[in-house]
Amino acid sequence: MIVEALGWKRNDETWVRIGKFFAKILALTFAVGTASGIVMEFQFGTNWAEYSKFVGDIFGAPLAAEGVFAFFLESGFLGLYLFGRNCVSKGIHWFSALMVAVGSTISAFWILVANSWQQTPAGFVVRNGRAELTSFWQAVFNPSTLPRFLHTVDAGLIAGAFVMAGVSAYLILRNKETELAKPAMTLAITFGLIVSLVEVFPFGHMSGQQVARTQPEKFAAIQGLYSSETGAPIVFFAYPSTPPPQLKAKLELPGLLSWLAFGDVHATVRGLNEFPPDQIPPLWVTFVSYHNMVLLGVYFIVLMLVGFIQLRRGRLWESRGLLKVFVWSMPLPLIACQFG
Repeated sequence: MIVEALGWKRNDETWVRIGKFFAKILALTFAVGTASGIVMEFQFGTNWAEYSKFVGDIFGAPLAAEGVFAFFLESGFLGLYLFGRNCVSKGIHWFSALMVAVGSTISAFWILVANSWQQTPAGFVVRNGRAELTSFWQAVFNPSTLPRFLHTVDAGLIAGAFVMAGVSAYLILRNKETELAKPAMTLAITFGLIVSLVEVFPFGHMSGQQVARTQPEKFAAIQGLYSSETGAPIVFFAYPSTPPPQLKAKLELPGLLSWLAFGDVHATVRGLNEFPPDQIPPLWVTFVSYHNMVLLGVYFIVLMLVGFIQLRRGRLWESRGLLKVFVWSMPLPLIACQFG
């Protein structure tokens, strides 16, 4: 959307060509997303039929809303964006790019509403062996919807920035289409640095506080907090082992976990010892995946910051080692999403 706006408003053929180039990648990822999404929809009725029977009254509503309010919007305007470049005015063509972005974001919202309701269910009662909706508003805006939505959508923006930066770096290394690759990489690094920073503060912090308040057993598991502590430390590195649950080779900072969760370094954070065994998540995978996500998040900030500094110094295009790192880093945001 930004690329197409620059091409339209500046009447700059370079940005128009950049838009045409990355539109092909957009079309491919959209097609894969649609195909895999349809399979997922069918799985609710086949693989998880009992679950769908139990919560279908609630769970089906946001998924239906996603189809009605978002999918047709983004897919319809995507067709106009991809095939209408020389058939409509430049303003209408840019508007189609805007609507694809808006539709995708609305789509993400409704899908994350369904996901968040699974995590922190609200606005329902169990009646006649089924979960029945009592408040659509409470179900949609359950405690984890907005933190999860902001955190996840920003993660998508990080992934997009890394794809644009990595593809551009590859072209520069091969000395191909450099007149397109250099402005595209400048935009990707600037944008990527911003979205990487806000992924940690405020969005990541907001998400962590929500989990600490509404899913304390999950929070204790991902943080490796096996017993309740006042002034709980945050663990930067450790190796979890069982039995009994313990962290080996810990690198931690006292009080920081309490501050992150409740804004008070002396606050008490509940540990896994306060919860029944059947409410405790798997310990190893939750701890390791969460910490790998955080580690990658820090890496994204550092890499984008280094790239931005080299860009400002005018040394980025000659830094072949750094350009190679950008190419190799393209899949890492997607891996971080899976860890998350």
